[in-house]
Amino acid sequence: MSDFVHIELLPLGKVLRVKRGTSLQDLLFAHGVEFPCGGRGRCKGCKIKVLAGALPVSEEEQQRLTPAELADGWRLACRGRAESDLKIELAQWEAAILTDDSAFAFTPREGWGVAIDVGTTTIVAQLIDLQTGHVLAVRTALNAQAKHGADIMSRVEFAMAGHGQRTLQNLVRKQIGRLTKELLTAAEGASGEVKSVVLVGNTVMHHLFCGISVEPLSHYPFEPVSSGLQLFDAAALGWSLPGTPTVRFLPCLGSFVGSDILAGLLATKMHESEGLAALIDLGTNGEIVVGNRERMLCASTAAGPAFEGARISMGMRAATGAISEVRVRDGGIECHVLGNVAPRGICGSGLVDAVAAGLELGWISSKGRLPNGVPLALAGPVSLNQWDVRELQLAKGAIAAGLRILLEQWGATRNDLAQVFLAGAFGNYINHTSARRIGLLDFAPDKVRAAGNTALLGAKLALFSLPEQDGTYPRILGMVKHVSLNEDARFQETFVEEMVFPEGESH
Repeated sequence: MSDFVHIELLPLGKVLRVKRGTSLQDLLFAHGVEFPCGGRGRCKGCKIKVLAGALPVSEEEQQRLTPAELADGWRLACRGRAESDLKIELAQWEAAILTDDSAFAFTPREGWGVAIDVGTTTIVAQLIDLQTGHVLAVRTALNAQAKHGADIMSRVEFAMAGHGQRTLQNLVRKQIGRLTKELLTAAEGASGEVKSVVLVGNTVMHHLFCGISVEPLSHYPFEPVSSGLQLFDAAALGWSLPGTPTVRFLPCLGSFVGSDILAGLLATKMHESEGLAALIDLGTNGEIVVGNRERMLCASTAAGPAFEGARISMGMRAATGAISEVRVRDGGIECHVLGNVAPRGICGSGLVDAVAAGLELGWISSKGRLPNGVPLALAGPVSLNQWDVRELQLAKGAIAAGLRILLEQWGATRNDLAQVFLAGAFGNYINHTSARRIGLLDFAPDKVRAAGNTALLGAKLALFSLPEQDGTYPRILGMVKHVSLNEDARFQETFVEEMVFPEGESH
């Protein structure tokens, strides 16, 4: 028997040769499949259909899938392993079953809508039936602007040189125009007019798409020229869409807190919450909102790219060969590598786990020091050096300090928070126990909720909540106050305090 098997992915048209026994979660995650519940078998977001070959039915699949679905070959990718040759269909690319599992209230409208999350790295677009709320098609793509810089500040730098801003504007507008056409093509057997397009993104993406100068975002006090709602005619953008819809890029909340966070508030309904809640987007530019239905405070903090595996000596994105999990076992550590291959680096979730494990075993001090500066060996050639640990301290210190300052300005403490929402992909995959051990998320596990792609969900909700109808997001804007952490006299002191890791059990 061969040590390798072949996996054919439809409709991607890819055939992969992988080691027998490879986790399908690891394999498919590296090819863009999302696992909304973090691969715990709690949702049906990673459904696949086995067209050839066999996958045994797990206990979780018996609970989550109907007998008819199981008989038709549907399985949960997070529960399967590649033990034999397989031909599988990816549900996340299959328009017919891309319906939104979460229930939400909306007023039906005629026609179609398009919701788009314009991320710095990835653009995600959904075609929505406004009558039913069903998702008819999904398209994702790496942001074409990335060739001119991987992060937002490198984009700003390119935009300010020569005709850089116009180049970036044209790239993203043309790319999104192509994605919307692909959505319509993918919705086979359906017909309708596009009535509305809603885009969300961080402040830099907002400015680059809308043609607003990013120069003020390049220096203190980082205040944008205009962060309000921007309206466009689809035809004027060069987009050929049935129905000539209005294109809306939702407003930002202030400085580097973009409309993706406004969308996150729509998605989590923090503006309707009686109890105090927090929304945290863990990324290079960490955004935080604290509040409830009375008022909300928001801020951004330069967390750095450690959570994404960047600027770490052996850091990489969550792809094949990345250490994604580290556990303490028998007085040592055990690492999980994506793709069941030899380790070649470590991604953000693995980094948080590794430092938490090092603290638990006494191999890293509360001040983040490695004994004698000797790197912490993980698996194969992968290790963490002193600078890697410091990068994580800087990232977690910025987030924790920002949250603490907002809570203090609110007149509350972390114990007063009833719910903490983690937005984005990293929030889905981070181990909450590890995050608590390093002092990043010092909350009881039952308070923390991985909320997924709240930016995209919020954009979709905004299709049913236009200002001329019920004015939901303008009302939210009136509730939110932006806090500039740089102007808070205690921020630097708090930041230094929060860089220290908790002693022993998290307090």
